[in-house]
Amino acid sequence: MTHAMTTLRDRLQKHVAYRRTAKELRSLPHGTALDLGIRQGDADKIAARAVYGA
Repeated sequence: MTHAMTTLRDRLQKHVAYRRTAKELRSLPHGTALDLGIRQGDADKIAARAVYGA
């Protein structure tokens, strides 16, 4: 049971980090995002890579 709870907690923490990262990326000013090479719609993919290593 402890392993299941640890796994669930870790998954929830990663999901929260993913959502926070994606939200921050989406909130970047357009010019800043372009300077960083981030196009509209890339936030979710970048956040997933950052958090899950995908």
